[in-house]
Amino acid sequence: MNTYIYPLLGGVLIGFAVSLMLYFNGRIAGVSGIINGSLQLRKNDFLWRISFIAGLFVAGLILQFFWPESLSSNLIRSDAVIIIAGLLVGFGTVMGGGCTSGHGICGISRLSFRSIVATLIFMLMGIISATFFRLYFAGVL
Repeated sequence: MNTYIYPLLGGVLIGFAVSLMLYFNGRIAGVSGIINGSLQLRKNDFLWRISFIAGLFVAGLILQFFWPESLSSNLIRSDAVIIIAGLLVGFGTVMGGGCTSGHGICGISRLSFRSIVATLIFMLMGIISATFFRLYFAGVL
């Protein structure tokens, strides 16, 4: 039963949170755009971005404290590979004009053609990349 309830509850919470963000702040909750914007230090635009990012970390800490098994992972990759992968994803979100939270959650729900196409490309490239690396670099990286 938990196999379906937890993901459904998570999806509802994410949908509710992005709706609140749009309603109260008039902004799309695209995490990469929020982080990228926080690096530019514009007046009257910095505090809400830092608060949002801090909220992500605080939520993770709360989850770690009350439900640590939910954050367990069986990753067997080196720290260097994970850092490089994260930087490549960050670079890709800048190139793609957003990330899966902005395009996939907010954009698709607004029926944005650009977001639908971007999300389809994100998913396709993710599937191709994961398949390629699993077939050709299994256990190496």
